[in-house]
Amino acid sequence: MALTWLALGDSYTIGEGVPAEGRWPQQLAALLRMRGIALQDPQTIATTGWTTDELDAGIDAAAPTGPFDFASLLIGVNNQYRGRSLDDYQQQFSALLQRTLAFTGGSPARVLVLSIPDWGVTPFAHDRDRTAIAAALDAYNLAAQAICQAHGVVFVDITDLSRQHGAEAAMLADDGLHPSARMYALWAQRALPLAERLLAPAA
Repeated sequence: MALTWLALGDSYTIGEGVPAEGRWPQQLAALLRMRGIALQDPQTIATTGWTTDELDAGIDAAAPTGPFDFASLLIGVNNQYRGRSLDDYQQQFSALLQRTLAFTGGSPARVLVLSIPDWGVTPFAHDRDRTAIAAALDAYNLAAQAICQAHGVVFVDITDLSRQHGAEAAMLADDGLHPSARMYALWAQRALPLAERLLAPAA
């Protein structure tokens, strides 16, 4: 029987501006199936613009029925975009990670967290303080990574990929802000060996 996956997040998980098959979770699921791991496309709870507290409320509204064999979490860019404090993000991210773990029966070996990409390099941010955006996102990501490490959860850093390629037209959706399917493919490839390691024992 195919393994189940719950994908939690915001525009970067729902894939704003790309078809469903172009989202990074769908691409990663397809890559894992090619490696012989029977994995369903994820059940996704994500909406463009969501902050950590809005994702929390969205999970309440969707009321997903677990347990799931695998879960992913990518959240926080909208907290930074709205100028929310790092302390608030740390507290709310930690609570969301606890919820995510609960959906896998409390198993950190079945949870994958992705770092927040840097939207400051995109054309959308041409009139913004890109240095300040990068510094804020680095602080958010360091906090999330520390929380993941404390819980034994795999943290996949894709922020460097966004900085290397985030200004390239082919790597962007039509809005000049969100990633294209080609960018998501890089994220999926980065996450693949880690996800395969997490899922292979039960495949």
